[in-house]
Amino acid sequence: MKTCLIISGGPVDREFAAEFLKGRPYDCIIAVDAGLETALGLGLTPTAAVGDFDTVKQEVFAWFNGQKGIEWDIHKPEKDETDTELALLTAMNEGCGAIDVIGATGGRMDHTISNIHCLLPCLNRGVSAVLADEKNRIFLMDKGRTFKKSQCFGKYISFLPLTEQVKGITLRGFKYPLTSRDITIGPSLTTSNEIEAEEAVITFDEGILICIQSRD
Repeated sequence: MKTCLIISGGPVDREFAAEFLKGRPYDCIIAVDAGLETALGLGLTPTAAVGDFDTVKQEVFAWFNGQKGIEWDIHKPEKDETDTELALLTAMNEGCGAIDVIGATGGRMDHTISNIHCLLPCLNRGVSAVLADEKNRIFLMDKGRTFKKSQCFGKYISFLPLTEQVKGITLRGFKYPLTSRDITIGPSLTTSNEIEAEEAVITFDEGILICIQSRD
């Protein structure tokens, strides 16, 4: 499976990023606008750079513009898509089946929420896409899943409805189990759960969930 790292333009904890990237070889790396600064700080040369480049330092832009092997996709600031959405579309059009995104959270809240929503086209195309930072791993689910405690990130796991309603949720092996419950946008019933068994299982009948694995 072809893999991709997207470095978005939001804040990135460099210590987290260096640790996160260990043992994760990527077939392509896409830098998004000010994500070029993060790439430079991590010693990475992207295979592609996407965005309107209205926030990256011009000396960083100029340095990468002088490097060979980078495919540039430059847009006007006035456009219908965010730079991160354009990068996700680029990765999928390149045939990537697994995408990790850093720099997509922790800055402007409108961009953070938008970036979570931008995971939906990935889900619809069968592409695994995860937003990662030092405290969270965020992805979407449209079907049940088994979580192994030893492989989960952090102590906490939350399931938030992306669709207006998610029907028939059953949780087994979690600290707070459920049986065939419907949840809607608003109540916080499925926030901040924990995995107790070595394997925990979630099943549901209909809808789409945002799964957030997190730590303090």
